[in-house]
Amino acid sequence: MHPSILAIKRGFKELKPSTRQRFVALDFNYPEEKLETEILINETGIEKTTAQQLVSIANKIRNLKEMGLTETVSTRLLVDASKLIRSGLPKRLAAKVAILEPLSDDREVVEALCDLSNLIL
Repeated sequence: MHPSILAIKRGFKELKPSTRQRFVALDFNYPEEKLETEILINETGIEKTTAQQLVSIANKIRNLKEMGLTETVSTRLLVDASKLIRSGLPKRLAAKVAILEPLSDDREVVEALCDLSNLIL
């Protein structure tokens, strides 16, 4: 019989110890900046400088603790933004619709994230 696997994300409700003992815990981290940049380039054909900028935005948001985000920037969101940029959408708009808006329904939070993103793009 294969062990059950449970990924526990930061910010989610903690499980009781008796429940946690029934699972194998795996820790997933984001790729290092260089690797994540290469992923974007290989998956979408985006320019290296733009890929580096998107990864920089992602890392800054991933390190924000005070915003209270329940989700953070995944590599998948970066790939989506890269595809939009590659198709001709302006960088800032692509970042907003593909990376920033999916993270929160709170307008003030999205605006603050846009301000951060605009400093890099």
